[in-house]
Amino acid sequence: MRILLADDHPLFREGLKPVLEKLEDDIDLVEAMDYPSAFEAMHRAGRLPGGVDLALLDLYMPGMDGIEGIIRFRAAFPEIPVVVLSASEQTEDIQTLMAAGALGYLSKSSPSDVILGALRQVLAGGLYLPPCLLDRNGSPPSLPEPLRHASLTSRQIDVLRELAKGLSNKQIASSLDVTEGTVKIHMAAIFRILKVNNRTEAVLVAQKMGLSNAH
Repeated sequence: MRILLADDHPLFREGLKPVLEKLEDDIDLVEAMDYPSAFEAMHRAGRLPGGVDLALLDLYMPGMDGIEGIIRFRAAFPEIPVVVLSASEQTEDIQTLMAAGALGYLSKSSPSDVILGALRQVLAGGLYLPPCLLDRNGSPPSLPEPLRHASLTSRQIDVLRELAKGLSNKQIASSLDVTEGTVKIHMAAIFRILKVNNRTEAVLVAQKMGLSNAH
């Protein structure tokens, strides 16, 4: 799995690396120190096998206004799940960022287990919202409905297409030049997003989407 970690504080990046390495055995971290270098890193990584699976972006980095930077990043790389890191806990900022397409918002003071749980939730096709955006029932009533059900990314569609061909996770990993662990993460997200319980049901949905005969 390849993750972009963009933050202008080297010490914070170094401190977060051991946490991110617990997500999967084979983690490739791509680092950036500001918005321009984050865009450049994404373009470079996009030419590598597998591309980038997740982007962790500091909200306030040099190069762009924080919210504008996130919006531009989402526009440039719409298929990449974005989780915002920030010391700010302003509810209005968080709502704006989630509405702009961020799938998670983490305070930099979050414990490592919270960070890992949030990232796994996003990688599984969900959203991670800080407690200040949740009501007493734990739901996010202030967010638009489309944001509660993330659509399939282009990478997940690739996995679903290969699944529809009858390939195993190992074969899909080989076909897409990614790790088997990454395929499993995408598969879990596909099941969650499509609201299916197994591979057979996912294949039936893929057939309805016209993916079973795609090459």
